[in-house]
This record gives sequence, structure tokens and C-alpha cells, in this order.
Amino acid sequence: MTILRHIPNFITLLNLLTGVLGIIAVLEGKVLHAATYVLLAAALDFLDGLLARLLNVQSGIGKELDSLADVVSFGVLPGIVLFRMTLGSTTWDWLPYFTLIVPMLSAYRLAKFNLDTRQNDRFIGLPTPANALFISTLPHLALLWPKIGIWITGPVSLLFIAWFFSILLVAELPLIALKFKHFRFSGNQFRFLLVGVSFLAFGLFQLAGIPLIILTYILLSIAENLGTSE
Repeated sequence: MTILRHIPNFITLLNLLTGVLGIIAVLEGKVLHAATYVLLAAALDFLDGLLARLLNVQSGIGKELDSLADVVSFGVLPGIVLFRMTLGSTTWDWLPYFTLIVPMLSAYRLAKFNLDTRQNDRFIGLPTPANALFISTLPHLALLWPKIGIWITGPVSLLFIAWFFSILLVAELPLIALKFKHFRFSGNQFRFLLVGVSFLAFGLFQLAGIPLIILTYILLSIAENLGTSE
């Protein structure tokens, strides 16, 4: 039983290690590899929580360790991706440092999430894994569609992405969580639409489709908020 208690924490540490390996890859110039590391970290992040619940070994240290690992994998890693991309697109050496708002507000978002009791069936602010997936797959989008890539990989665009999405992390914006209380279409229409778009975008464009999925996620959440406020 003692060994079982440590399995979720070990998986959380693998999440952290994955983030560190992703950072090393990006610093070595392998920016396209970042998305693979973020996806692996996201899978490990899901698995540690699932196992903790199945084994009934949730703990305070597990919760804190999870946040610390997420800061690395979903905060520092995407921040380094934007830093590296901006470094390669400008001659102003100081400009890339402004992209490091991403790990800063990712850490704040994770600390806020731990204390926020409102996020049982809705997220308040963009989840850090979604932000990390959006940023880490931008190079794949730029590679698939070079004309769009020229625009999104410019220094001004990269700085805008860094700051806009960092603000979304901590914004008081309710976002869809894929937690189904029932599977009827009524009440779940935006969730089903998001799932459908996700399968279509990923099926057609693979990793390059993930930025489109995240943007759809944000827009559908805003549409749902407008619909419920009427």
C-alpha cells in the first residue's frame, strides 16, 4: 500500500521531467519537438490525477507537486518556445524577454486554481495545458501554412500572443470544461461541437490543427457565456 501511495507522485515527477526535457530540446533549437513534450506532459498530468482517485491516495503533497510540475511543463516550456521564436525573428536582444510573462502568469494561474472553489464544472481563465498546447504547436501551424506562418512568427505577433494568452490565463472568463453530467445534446451542445471540431481539425492537420482547436474552444466558451447571460 505504501508503494501504491507514491505511484501518482512518481508520474507527476515524470511530468516535470518531460517539461525539463522539452526546455532542453527548445534551447538546442528543436522548437518543433516542444509540442510532443507538452502532449506527453498533458497525458501524464491526466494520468496522475486519475490514478490518485482510483487508488484513493489523494494528498496535499500530491496537489502541490502537481502544480509545481505544471509550472515547468505548461508555463516555463511554452515561455521558452516563444522566447526562442522571438529571438530568431528580431535583432533587438532585449525583446524576447517580454515573452517570459507566460511562465509568470502560468504560475499565478496555477496558484489561483488551487484556491478557487468555483472551478468544479467550469474553468475560470484559460487552463495552462491549453495555453501550452496552443503555443507549442504554433511552429507546426507556421510550417503547414507558410503565409500564415510569416505573420504569426513576427516579433510583434509573438509578443501579442504571449501577453494576450497570459492575460487569458488569469482572466475572470468562464470556459468550457469537458465534464459531462449527462450525455443529452441539450445543455451539452457547445461541448459536443468542441469535440467534433477537435476531431476534425486534428484529423486534417495533426499538430498544426491544435491552435485552431484552442481558438475554437475560447470562442465557443464566449458564445456559451453570451447565450446563458441572455
